[in-house]
Amino acid sequence: MKLPTNPPPIDEILKNESNKKELSEYLKRQDILDFASKINDRYLYWDEFRYRPHPKKTKPELLWALIKFTRNYGITPLKISSIKNFTFKYNVTKTTSHKLHEFDMNLGTSPAILIPCENKEKYLINSIMEESIASSQLEGASTTRKVAKEMLRTSRKPRNKSEKMILNNYLTNKKILNLKTKKLTPEMIMDIHAGMSKETLDDSDMEGKYRRANDIHVIDNATNEICYTPPDFKLLPQLINDFCEYANNDNVSTHPIIKASILHFLIGYIHPFVDGNGRTARAISFWYLLSQDYWLFEYLSISRIIIKSPAQYAKAYLYTEKDENDLTYFINYHVKTIDSAFKDLKLYIDNQIKEKEKTYELLKIDGINNRQLYLLRLFTENPNKIMTINELQNTFNVVYQTARTDLLDMVNLGFLDKKTLGKKKLLFLRSEDFEKIINTHRNKKQAIY
Repeated sequence: MKLPTNPPPIDEILKNESNKKELSEYLKRQDILDFASKINDRYLYWDEFRYRPHPKKTKPELLWALIKFTRNYGITPLKISSIKNFTFKYNVTKTTSHKLHEFDMNLGTSPAILIPCENKEKYLINSIMEESIASSQLEGASTTRKVAKEMLRTSRKPRNKSEKMILNNYLTNKKILNLKTKKLTPEMIMDIHAGMSKETLDDSDMEGKYRRANDIHVIDNATNEICYTPPDFKLLPQLINDFCEYANNDNVSTHPIIKASILHFLIGYIHPFVDGNGRTARAISFWYLLSQDYWLFEYLSISRIIIKSPAQYAKAYLYTEKDENDLTYFINYHVKTIDSAFKDLKLYIDNQIKEKEKTYELLKIDGINNRQLYLLRLFTENPNKIMTINELQNTFNVVYQTARTDLLDMVNLGFLDKKTLGKKKLLFLRSEDFEKIINTHRNKKQAIY
């Protein structure tokens, strides 16, 4: 990724009297004002802005000065800490404002979208798995979604560091579901990091511990250039205390989704740990939204969207840092990822409902529950599937005995066979009579109708 160019310094531009005079003429032209309004709603960075077609008889640097002037007119200042370079600001664009209203209607305490009650746990576990896999892949975990999900569903032990990262992420995200009523503390942040990084750091002593040196830099992997150097490690205790104070301050003037975006950004900016800062940042943003009763975020995977555009994610950080700590760039990116994740969820639910309808068309037997209907569809589509009690338990987040009963019932009904691996472990396979029994029930159903 090519590092963004620093915006031209506005103060230097306006030192020139002729520039001031020309800029005052720009303010009288409606075409320039309309152009600036469009640029500001999209909130383009200097690099994006300067190559766009501009109004006639204008200079890019002077247009940029005008755009910055209009941005700063209604901007919200944000002081996180008394420490130097911890003053930020942000705007809420028209597009973002519209999306926030849409999110409040769909993701808040009374969402318009409904998760089917009988499959809530399955949806929840699937979303946590997706988030954990993608969040770990963003920080270097090298494995496929299929292999990672197989590990999580079957409770298989991780085979390598990448799988350990994903398992850590999964267990920590499940833990966060129970922390939403808690105030954020430095100890909680360190505990989240310790859970995320367990047995994956070069130095295990750094799990849940602040970095102890200034040798950590954010590097562009393509060019090996330093993108960002975080604050002095000696400032970390104060910065994290200030961060927690900001997180716990119930300021009604800041929309919760904007604040969650800011918290996400700040952990990356402070960079308190030697590794795992991104996973920790996304987890804290997740915690905050749940604490504000945006419960549908339990079912969204933000990282799955971010991983589709990692360069845009990195640029959202860099644009903010290079343009006077203007958080609007990062907020806008975060809002877009939430919007995409919400659309993905709606599509996933629609597909699952259609799959369920197909399953019911396939078979309707009194006494079979939704987990067992899932098994019927699974073994219909995957004749060579081998199921364990642990996998069904992890897929639906039910207790071991419930999963065991579900599978043994399917054996008794003739759909599955069971085999024993070793002395205790039960394996469940499709029976030889599976298709015959399916057809028998299908014919009975057709005879009724």
